Amino acid sequence: MLAAGKQGEPHPGHRIGELCSLLETYLEPEQVQTVYRAYQFGASAHDGQRRLSGEPYITHPMAVAKVLAEMRLDYQSIVAAILHDVIEDTPTAKEQIEVDFGKEVAELVDGVSKLTQIHFESKAEAQAANFRKMMMAMSRDIRVIIIKLADRLHNMRTVWVMPPHKRRRIARETLDIYAPIANRLGINNVRLELEDLCFAAMYPMRYRVIKAQVRKARRNQKTLVGKVNDALQERLGEMGIEAAIDGREKHLFGIYQKMRGEVGDRKGFNAVFDVYGFRIVVDTVDACYRVLGAMHGLYKPVPGHFKDYIAIPKSNGYQSLHTMLWGPQGIQIEVQIRTTEMHRVAEMGVAAHWMYKVGEAAQNTAQSRAREWVKDLLEMQKNAGNPIEFIENVKIDLFPDEVYVFTPSGDILEMPRGATLVDFAYAVHSDIGDTCLAAKVDKRLVPLRTQLETGQTVDVITAPGARPNPAWLDFVVTAKARSAIRHSLKNLRHEEATSLGRRLLEQALESLALDLDELPAEQVEEGLEAQGFETMEGLLENIGLGRRMPWLAARHLAGLSKELLESESETRQRLTIRGTEGAVVTFARCCNPIPGDPIIGFASSGRGMVIHLQDCKNLQEYRKHPEKWLDVQWEPAINREFPVPVRVDVVNERGVLAEVASTISESEGNILNVAVDERDGMIATINFSIAVKGRRHLARVMRRLRVVSSVLRISRMRG
Repeated sequence: MLAAGKQGEPHPGHRIGELCSLLETYLEPEQVQTVYRAYQFGASAHDGQRRLSGEPYITHPMAVAKVLAEMRLDYQSIVAAILHDVIEDTPTAKEQIEVDFGKEVAELVDGVSKLTQIHFESKAEAQAANFRKMMMAMSRDIRVIIIKLADRLHNMRTVWVMPPHKRRRIARETLDIYAPIANRLGINNVRLELEDLCFAAMYPMRYRVIKAQVRKARRNQKTLVGKVNDALQERLGEMGIEAAIDGREKHLFGIYQKMRGEVGDRKGFNAVFDVYGFRIVVDTVDACYRVLGAMHGLYKPVPGHFKDYIAIPKSNGYQSLHTMLWGPQGIQIEVQIRTTEMHRVAEMGVAAHWMYKVGEAAQNTAQSRAREWVKDLLEMQKNAGNPIEFIENVKIDLFPDEVYVFTPSGDILEMPRGATLVDFAYAVHSDIGDTCLAAKVDKRLVPLRTQLETGQTVDVITAPGARPNPAWLDFVVTAKARSAIRHSLKNLRHEEATSLGRRLLEQALESLALDLDELPAEQVEEGLEAQGFETMEGLLENIGLGRRMPWLAARHLAGLSKELLESESETRQRLTIRGTEGAVVTFARCCNPIPGDPIIGFASSGRGMVIHLQDCKNLQEYRKHPEKWLDVQWEPAINREFPVPVRVDVVNERGVLAEVASTISESEGNILNVAVDERDGMIATINFSIAVKGRRHLARVMRRLRVVSSVLRISRMRG
C-alpha cells in the first residue's frame, strides 16, 4: 500500500485528487479510473523510497503526470508517467505492467526507463550511445520523449537539493539537449521554463540581477503598456474583430542571450527590454491578416521585421505573423498575430490536440513535421559511422535558424541559415545529393558551396555517374547532408579500395605465374584463414588501403615460402596508375608528381597508396620500410589534370601579373592558386599552382612563359 509520510508531513495521496480533477476535464471516467489504479500501483511499488529532498518518491512521478495532464495528453501517457521509474527502481517487471495496464503502456514505461540510463558525466562514447538510444526510442513512439521532457522539467524544478557542481552539470545537459528537443517538437512552454531553470542553476547571480531589473522595469512600463493595449483594442473594435490581446512576457534566459549577443554586438539591459511584446489571438486565418493591416495602419512598421510564419510555418510547426512597429514615444512594439489553434500549437507543439495514430483527421502541423524530423533521424542513424558522429549531427540539426527556398515546381523547403546548394540537394532526396553535379539559383549557374537565401528558386542538376565530393564536407551545414556524404564516401572508398587491392594482388600473383581466378577454392580459403580474413573482399580492401602488403597476401594464397616469394618478386611487373583511382590513390603534396615523372608508390596504412617522385626527399624516411614500396608507372594516355607548383620571378611592373596569367591560360594551363611575394622594389616572385595534363604540357607552359619579356626566371617547385 501507500508509504506513510513522516511525522507531521502531508500524505502524498492528496496529489492524486488534484490530478484526477484535472484529467476529468478531458478524459473519460474509466480512463481516469485507470490513472487512479496506476497511482495505487506506483505508490505501492515505491513504498519506503524517498527523494533527496526527503519527500516520498511517488511525488516525483505524480508531478510528471501533472505536467502531461496540463498538456492534455492521452491517459496511456499519464499512466506511463506515473509508472516511469518502477521498472528501474523497483522489482516490478515490464510483464506485470503489461498484464495490469496493457502492452502500449508497458512499452512506453520500458522506453522511458531505458532513457534514464543517459549519464552525461560518463565517457563520450557511452554518452553518445545513450543519446542515440533516446532518439531511436522517440522514433518508435514520440510520446516517450514527451514523458522524458516532463520528467526532466520536474527534476529541474527540484534541482536545488543537489550540490552546486551537480546542479550545473544537469543544467548544462538540459540546455544542450532537452531544451532544443522541446523547441524542435514545438513544446514552447516546456522549453521556456527549462531554459529559465537552467539559467538560474548555472548563473544564479546573473539570474537574480536580471530578474530584479525586469521586476523594476515592468512597474515603469505599466502605464505605457496599458495605453498601447487600449489603442489596439479600440482599433480592432472599430473593425469588428474579436481578439484576445496579451502583453507578451520575455523570459529571463532570452533577455540574457540577447544581452550577450555576438562578440562586438553586446547590448545593455534597457536596449533589450525596451521592446514591448504583444500577442493577438483571433478566430480565423483571414482575421490574422486583417489585424496585421490594422496594426500597420495604427503604427508605422519597422522595415525588414515582418515574418509570415502562417504561409511558411517553422520546422516545429509554429505558425504566426510577426511584425515590429514604432509605437508612441518612439518605443518599439513586437506583435505576434495568430489563431486560437495556432496558439495551442505554439505553446504545446506536438502535444497539442494529442492524436497518436498516424493519418487521423485532427493531427496538427507540429506532429506531422515532428514525424518528418524523426524519419530524418532514422536515416542519419543508418548513415552514422558511430554514436559520437550521430549525436554531433543531431545537435547541429537542433539549432536551426531558417531560410525558405523554392523547388522548380514551387514547393517550399525550409533550410537552416548558412545551408548550401549541396544541403538543398540532400534535403530533396539522398539520391539527388549523391548525384549532384551543379545547380542553378534563379536560373543562373552558381557554385555548389553558395549559401541559400530566403525566396530563391533552386534547380539541382544531376548526372547518373556523379559521386559525392569529399570537399563538400568542408561547407555543408545540415546533419542529413553530412551523414549521407560520409556514408556514400565510405561505400565509395570500400569499392575503390577493393578494386585497387584486386589489381595489386593480381600483379603479385602474376609475378609467380599464378592467376587469382584459377586458384583452387580450398587453397584460397586456407590462405584467407591464415591471414585472419573471412572473405576475399575483406582481404582486397585491406590491400587497397595499404594495411596488407600484396606480396604477403600472394604468398599465403599461393602456399609458397617467404624465400621463394622474395626471389620471384624481383621480376614482378609494375602497377599502372591511371589517375582515376579515387580516394585510395593519392599524390604526395611534398613533390606533386604529374604524368611523365618517374614515380614510386608507398603503401600507407589506412590511406591506400601514396604516389611520390622517385627522387622525393621524403623517400629517405620511407626507405626504413622497403617492404611497403610498390613499383608503379603512369598509364600512357591519362585524360585528367594534376596540380603542380611553379615559381616565376618577374620584373615588378604594372600589368605583369595579368600578362603572365594570360600566357598560362593561352597554353591551356588552369591557374588554381596564385600568391605574389615582392622581394624588393624591382623584382617580384609569383607562386602559381597550375593544373596540367603532364610533363609535356608543363614544358609547353614554361616555354611560353620564358619568352615573356618581363619574366626573369621560371622553375617547377617541389613541395
